[in-house]
Amino acid sequence: MSLIDNEPVSNVAEFSVSELSNSLKKTVEDAFGHVRVRGEVSGYRGPHSSGHAYFSLKDEKARIDAVIWRTSFSKLAFKPQEGLEIIATGRLTTYPGSSKYQIVIEDVKPAGAGALMALLDDRRRKFEAEGLFAPERKKPLPFLPGVIGVVTSPTGAVIKDIRHRITDRFPVHVLVWPVKVQGEGSGDAVAAAITGFNAIDPGGKIPRPDVIIVARGGGSLEDLWGFNDEAVVRAAADSRIPLISAVGHETDWTLIDHVADRRAPTPTGAAEIAVPVRAELMADLAAFHARQQSAISRRLDHDRRQVAQTARALPSPDMLLALPRRRLDDASSGLDSQFLLTVSHQRQTFGAMASRLSLGTLEAAVRDKRSGLRHTALEAEQAVVGRLSRLRQHFQGLTANLQPIGLKARSDAARFKLDALSERFDRTESRITMERRDRVSQVWRVASSLGPQKVLERGYAILRGENDEPITDPAALPAGTVFVAEFSGKRRVGALSTGPTSGDGLTPKPKRRRRKTADEEASRVQGSLFEG
Repeated sequence: MSLIDNEPVSNVAEFSVSELSNSLKKTVEDAFGHVRVRGEVSGYRGPHSSGHAYFSLKDEKARIDAVIWRTSFSKLAFKPQEGLEIIATGRLTTYPGSSKYQIVIEDVKPAGAGALMALLDDRRRKFEAEGLFAPERKKPLPFLPGVIGVVTSPTGAVIKDIRHRITDRFPVHVLVWPVKVQGEGSGDAVAAAITGFNAIDPGGKIPRPDVIIVARGGGSLEDLWGFNDEAVVRAAADSRIPLISAVGHETDWTLIDHVADRRAPTPTGAAEIAVPVRAELMADLAAFHARQQSAISRRLDHDRRQVAQTARALPSPDMLLALPRRRLDDASSGLDSQFLLTVSHQRQTFGAMASRLSLGTLEAAVRDKRSGLRHTALEAEQAVVGRLSRLRQHFQGLTANLQPIGLKARSDAARFKLDALSERFDRTESRITMERRDRVSQVWRVASSLGPQKVLERGYAILRGENDEPITDPAALPAGTVFVAEFSGKRRVGALSTGPTSGDGLTPKPKRRRRKTADEEASRVQGSLFEG
């Protein structure tokens, strides 16, 4: 008999690894098919890409793995948070592949209000550190909005209270975005509604709200937890439309209340904040109109009194114009006499100037200029001749003193230069003489154009008396005066008859024949007026 045959036979059943693992799995699931576990969430990183969430529950002495399947995770009203103490409801099971056990969670609730408050306080500090609660971010509400958007449940009493209050105060268009305000997905629905109102284009078919009211009735902390969701807070902070938060009662505070542009204690209070009272506005407008009319009347009365007082202090138009009228009359009365005086003075001035512009004066000036030019030309000619004579004598003396040997060429050069210089002097003399003759001719043409002979050529005549003096005044022609009438190129002797004259003093009137006197006989001998 061998040693093996001598070993004692055991009655313990033999299991394979798989059989033992399955047995343990069945035992654990039967014994702990429905359990509630209280513990702190550890290692939570959000749902996996597959939609399942894996983390652990722990306390100060032990640790257990936990998993929430995708179908259960989407139905949770409260999502687990890292470090939050929760009460998880589910069942225990094992994982044969690693000989571990875990709890499959079907429902999650916070472990009392203290845990929720701690989580709420952590979120509040986080958003406050980001500046989402800063007062400078808050936008002013419009005084009188045309459209009010309301985010709330369409079946509750909240929307009825808001619409009734707006109708009583100031009826405007109310646009309701129906959302779920409690339970699973309420936070995402509220955030989507706020974002949707901001996405409406102004002037489109759907009117864009001028202000948004997010409202809900009162409830517990768990009931209002959706308005503490991060998505709601960030949607309210990013809203370009002013937002009023009216969640819960006056003592209820949520995170949306901190980030909203205005918080209302109740939904009815939000309606009162959004629109003013129309009756009060009408009363204020009527009061302002009455005050304006009264102010305008008082101002017109005051201005009317001021104008009347100013008018009494001003002088009349006759008084204002009296002195200018007197000055105008004085000036107009002296204008005629001053004009006559000025004309007489100008006539005397022109007469004096005309007397100086006689033909004898011009001829004397021309004779003086001509005599001066002749004298100057003679002096220039004599100077040139004398200069040439002196130069010839000088060069002749130099030539006589020079030795004939070796100096003939130099003498010829000097003689050539002397001849050239003589020719230059001759040309200069001729040119200067011609220039002076041209100048005399120009002066003579100007003098001739200004002379009285040119005037006579245009049909005028000059009367001359004794000493060949011009007669310019008819008063200097008494009866019997003998004068000479000078025409263009002709001179005639005439005499005025001694008889009475006509109105112009020149044409004699018919008279009786009488004996001629000695003067008349002399006048007859000299010739009559215009006699050739």
